[in-house]
Amino acid sequence: MLLYRVRGILLATTVVVLVTFALFDSWLPQTVAGAMVWIARWALVGMVLGVVLSLLGPRFLRTQDSVVICAPVQGRWLALNSPATKVPSHGIRAYGQTYAIDLVYEPPGEARPIFGTGPAMRPPRHYPAFGQPVYSMVSGTVVRASSWHRDHRSRSRMLAVIYMMLEGAFRELGGPGFILGNHVVIRSHDGVYAVIAHLQQNSTTLQPGQTVRAGQLIGRCGNSDNSSEPHVHCHLMDRASLFRGIGVPMTFANITLDDQVAGVDAVPENGQHMTANSPVQPDSSTQL
Repeated sequence: MLLYRVRGILLATTVVVLVTFALFDSWLPQTVAGAMVWIARWALVGMVLGVVLSLLGPRFLRTQDSVVICAPVQGRWLALNSPATKVPSHGIRAYGQTYAIDLVYEPPGEARPIFGTGPAMRPPRHYPAFGQPVYSMVSGTVVRASSWHRDHRSRSRMLAVIYMMLEGAFRELGGPGFILGNHVVIRSHDGVYAVIAHLQQNSTTLQPGQTVRAGQLIGRCGNSDNSSEPHVHCHLMDRASLFRGIGVPMTFANITLDDQVAGVDAVPENGQHMTANSPVQPDSSTQL
């Protein structure tokens, strides 16, 4: 389990070593080149081990109960990449994202730009989600908060998405912070870590060590780093470290699905709309 937790660090380290060797091998003095060859070989072994751990490790993970939390948004939101449809929801378990979900704002009577139409890279303000308030899913203590990443344009056509994927490969070299963009990590009183990502630049003033409560305003929806359009990404994990955390199942409290009337504790499936009914309302002193 310990090796499985550090698989991301192992893979990232081996990639850096192999890329460095490939770029600078011909420039190295003879006295160093021999040592670099051995280091590169061990890096290949480490990469193979990291891949094997990524493929086989999940078989040994214990089953965890779903944690009921407050929805991070209000209003009508469309679910994408939902754990209610498949697990892992984003196709990977890295950064504790096994049960992550993406939420896109689609308020009644307001059209959201359709993928494949219009400009390939729209300004984020063209999307109704941009600037929408985002709330804490749990009560607890802030362990990490980032707000300096810029909000880039959307990736609204297939060529733009391909560009985003290539761009994402370089973002990976900078670590999870350059994938999640502006994000907040909060340790709940139960020891679970809640992650909310892709926040708008400079929209949060939270600092590590600060106490927040479920439903408190913590930022606004943005389009920072590895994001195709303004949306809220959120997930739970069992460690503070995005490299070592393992995903924890979650359930949103008191939401309505599609056109249903009764509130339920659930997570919407892909393509399903959810509306948060009665989140804890922040008082005036917690507004950002």
